[in-house]
Amino acid sequence: MAGCDLALGRLMAIAVSVREVLATSGGFPVLAGANLEVAAGEAVVLRGPNGAGKTSLLRLCAGLLSPVRGSCEVLGVDVGDRRRFPHRRIGMLAHDNHLYGDLSLGANIAFSIRASGRRGALPRAVAESLGLSQELLSVPARRCSAGQRRRAGLAMLLVRDPDLWLLDEPYASLDSSARATLDGILQDQLRRGATLVVASHDDGVEARLGARTISMAGGRVLDQVELDKSHAARFDILEAGNGTLG
Repeated sequence: MAGCDLALGRLMAIAVSVREVLATSGGFPVLAGANLEVAAGEAVVLRGPNGAGKTSLLRLCAGLLSPVRGSCEVLGVDVGDRRRFPHRRIGMLAHDNHLYGDLSLGANIAFSIRASGRRGALPRAVAESLGLSQELLSVPARRCSAGQRRRAGLAMLLVRDPDLWLLDEPYASLDSSARATLDGILQDQLRRGATLVVASHDDGVEARLGARTISMAGGRVLDQVELDKSHAARFDILEAGNGTLG
């Protein structure tokens, strides 16, 4: 029990802190006084209809959207501090997967590895786990299916090994086998202490990840379970599974 209490204390460090943020895109308000706190090592799932502000909140946390009013700190750094902002510790999976259409999937992944300051190639184990054969990796991204591009985007995140994962509908376009693989990947990331913020319409994500639900509408966070209660529930799951999720 003491070990659980110590681990709970470590998790209560805040990875994301959003306070009364107003943000606009093209002159239109996409966040309207949003508030959110996410603990380090926690998984949260953003829920809400299209246009609720889920993608905008992810972009804010990635440093891709600047607040007009309010504040946002990510991994201890204000998003307005461009010099110190920890871009390389953050990985975002967007709708377009950040792929260049004319480059092969393999070339896109290699480019992402270099851009993150890392060296080497896509590990074979990662490629195999995501069903990315050498033949598929040689195909231009524009000729690949949505599911294949999604798997390549996930591979780019895995090789970057970020501390904060920002995922926009990560299960979209994936078949049942790939969804199960993604669940395993995210569970592994939680075990190593990564923080996950997931925007999803997929049913059951919270149960599979031991995640907290964040409800959004109109650019605001409508409801979020208190952090201490969420983490207590999360450690009940960890203990029931002998220290593992899933």
